[in-house]
Parts: sequence; structure tokens; C-alpha cells
Amino acid sequence: MAENPRSSDETPIDVDIFVEAGDWPAEAELTRLVDRAVAVAFAETGSKGASELSIVFSDDAHIRALNAEWRGKDKPTNVLSFPAFSVPKGGKLPPMLGDIVLASETVAREAALEDKPLENHITHLVIHGLLHLLGHDHETDAEAEEMEAIERAALARLAIPDPYA
Repeated sequence: MAENPRSSDETPIDVDIFVEAGDWPAEAELTRLVDRAVAVAFAETGSKGASELSIVFSDDAHIRALNAEWRGKDKPTNVLSFPAFSVPKGGKLPPMLGDIVLASETVAREAALEDKPLENHITHLVIHGLLHLLGHDHETDAEAEEMEAIERAALARLAIPDPYA
């Protein structure tokens, strides 16, 4: 397992990256993708403050176990978010945002099925997971529209096409 803690002027939080399992791009590429994703998500939401975030790059077996335990769904999924604290949208950041876990096989399969670069899909899922930690959700149509609009705008800042088009 590789760990890469850091923060920068572009990323207002300390981000720990763990490459736990799965067939992922090189750690330097993951770091670049995560830094860009976090920076645009924070820019788009206007979130500010000091906090920490962990991103785990794992595989379908691990995320399936997490999904079964925490959501009662015994199947793999692309990304799960585990907030350390409840954060109201636009609220003050807690000292720790939480964890985002991605599953390599599901992420790669979705990118191939949707004919999009893997790097774009990873970036989108990191933004999606981070928005959950920042208090956004998609349980209702209105919430989904709001969250997807933020995702689209954040991705557009990186010249990544609309994933919902």
C-alpha cells in the first residue's frame, strides 16, 4: 500500500492517497488527477478551510465488502464516500472530511463501456465522492440535478466532457 500525504495552495486540504489494490495508473498520475479534482471541486463549491481527506484506490472485492456492510448492497460499485463528520452544504469544514474509496475493475469497466478515458472517469468519481463529503447528495431529483450541475462545471474547468450527456 502506497501513501502520499500532501497539501498545496491549489488544494485547501491535506489529501492522503492509498493505493491498496487493483490495476490503477501510476501513483504520480493518480496524485495529479486527485489534486486537480479536489482543486476544481473546492473552486466550484466555494469550500474553504483546513481539513483532511483520504482517497483509497482499491478493487471490486474490497468495495463490495464495504458496500454490503455499510449500505446493505452486496455488489461492487464505482465509488463510496464515508464522511467523518456531517457537513452542511457550504458549511464550515470539519478537521477531517472522510474517505473516498474507488474500485478499479468497476471504474475501468464503466470507462470502457462509456468510451471515455480512464483518467477522466477517475477525476469525475473523485469529484463526485468529494461532493458527498461536502454535504451534497442525489437522493431526490432536485438534489441530483444540483450535484450533477456542480460536477459538470468542475469537470468543464478541466476540459473534461459532460459525463451525463
